[in-house]
Amino acid sequence: MHRNKAQTTTVLLTALAPASWGTTYVVTTRLLPPGHPLFAGLMRALPAGLLALVITRVLPRGEWWWKTAVLGVLNIGAMPLLFVAAERLPGGVVATLGAAQPLLVAGLGLAALHDRPTVWRLTWGVLGVLGVGLVVLGPQARLDAVGVLAGLGHTTTMAGGVVLTKRWGRPPGVGPLALAGWQLTVGGLLLLPLTLAVEGVPQRIDAGAASGYLWLGSMGGLIAYALWFRGIGRLPVAASAPLVLLSPLVATVIGLAQGESLSLSQALGFALALTALVAAQLGPAARKNTAIKEKTSDDTAHDDRRARGHRDGRRPGGHRGERARTPGAGLVAEAGE
Repeated sequence: MHRNKAQTTTVLLTALAPASWGTTYVVTTRLLPPGHPLFAGLMRALPAGLLALVITRVLPRGEWWWKTAVLGVLNIGAMPLLFVAAERLPGGVVATLGAAQPLLVAGLGLAALHDRPTVWRLTWGVLGVLGVGLVVLGPQARLDAVGVLAGLGHTTTMAGGVVLTKRWGRPPGVGPLALAGWQLTVGGLLLLPLTLAVEGVPQRIDAGAASGYLWLGSMGGLIAYALWFRGIGRLPVAASAPLVLLSPLVATVIGLAQGESLSLSQALGFALALTALVAAQLGPAARKNTAIKEKTSDDTAHDDRRARGHRDGRRPGGHRGERARTPGAGLVAEAGE
């Protein structure tokens, strides 16, 4: 029960990351200067990454320099692809492309981690994409080839980042905050020259914009990525990847709080996406893994008790101080136990 409670806590903390990313759209449209998406990405990544380096005072070593560069590009630096998709496609199309990430993670996980996805999780992954599509796609949705390729590219890089983060783990003694700081710094340094060359700095940053950048860099940046990398390290990729469905669902809830309404099909899609998210955590595979872990733990504890019994000079299952039986004694009785 303690292990189940710990896993539930891990899932809830990990879910805070995509939930916070679901606030990005409202923060960007309501608080930030228009026409500067690259600058917003830069402000979310670089200051947060540098702050994490100051707090942890840990730098990569050895092979982790190039691993950090790869993960930083995949998880943070590929953000311009999302901005390209957002400029050329309706937000609903972009959200639906992002919801396909669990399916891409399943495919990449099979290749890189030899983790064969179950029919249960594949089915709910497809239903999750369908649910998000029902919520955010409207009749005005249009498709642009460049936008679709950019959206799929961003989703694929994020999926690759999830799989490689799971495969490589973290260096000994390095926490998720340091790992997040490394990648945010790499991604921010990659975005810096691109932002200056394409957009530059907004002419005016008022108090609202400053608070928006602060939110994106703290909860949407450093805190979110630290929780995300922590969760990826502790959860199966098939359980952590579906949590990205929370992003469009949170954005929908925010829209409802601002006076928007859902049609019947949108409400059904919302319920379907939410069910798919939960089902991925509570499916047969999750229960089977828990049972295997519990059995392994019980067997280990039993072997430890037997080993202590032999060291104490007593028979297995006996009391301290009992003399050990001679070799061969009681074999018949033990065979019948």
